[in-house]
Amino acid sequence: QVQLVESGGGLVQAGGSLRLSCVLYGRPFNVAGMAWFRQAPGKEREFVADIGWAGSENYGDSVKGRFAISRDNAKNTAYLQMNSLKPGDTAVYYCAADTNSDSVWDFWGLGTQVTVSS
Repeated sequence: QVQLVESGGGLVQAGGSLRLSCVLYGRPFNVAGMAWFRQAPGKEREFVADIGWAGSENYGDSVKGRFAISRDNAKNTAYLQMNSLKPGDTAVYYCAADTNSDSVWDFWGLGTQVTVSS
């Protein structure tokens, strides 16, 4: 019954910023971690960032220094702040959650489109 719903995508010019949100609905036993992935047309899914239960963060090399992940546990929400956007960041962005502390992403949202124009 767990669902993840992303929002905040849109069309921006290169150099601009967006903040994505991901709300978890339902009652999982726990939410050990949340993550963001993305997939561009014709490309494989790419890891973007994750955040653990204690706040530890990891980033993919392509976004390090430009993106920041955070979470609000009281609201069951994760965020992805994206700065200095490039056309190469154009993709559908998906959020995911680990709900049983096994470091596997158990649930996925349907995605939100981010398009960066040059």
